[in-house]
Amino acid sequence: MDIKQIQDLIRFVSKSGVNEVSIEQENFKITIKTNAVATVVNATLPDVSFGHVHQAAPAAALPAATPAAAPVADTSHYITVKSPMIGTFYRSASPDKPLFVNVGDEIKPGGVLCIIEAMKLFNEIESEVSGRIVKILVDNASPVEYDQPLFLVEPM
Repeated sequence: MDIKQIQDLIRFVSKSGVNEVSIEQENFKITIKTNAVATVVNATLPDVSFGHVHQAAPAAALPAATPAAAPVADTSHYITVKSPMIGTFYRSASPDKPLFVNVGDEIKPGGVLCIIEAMKLFNEIESEVSGRIVKILVDNASPVEYDQPLFLVEPM
């Protein structure tokens, strides 16, 4: 299975309402468990270079969001950029590199907004819209879920 197939499987499982799916193939095993609070993925992948099998650490369960007591600002005219996968959100390529985007930056389609690490793969998340970053909704190095809002963009 490649990363695209795994991402598609995770999307399917999260939308289907199934609580758990396990798939085993030669040298590969993946278990996806979901509930109303979080999605947990365990995978065992072969280390091609040495023939060893590594157990990936399970993704941390995220607490349920609590409603805010203060009134929420109207964000209906903003475009929400959402996470296309489960993983860890990073605002820069490495700690010593500059941030991809900041609040107030103008973005164009194809520009890199962030990186999401999933199963030791670093996936650049590119903008699909033109606009200005109004708000960054996720802290650096935080776990994110599929379809979780990452940025608010004012369209241009």
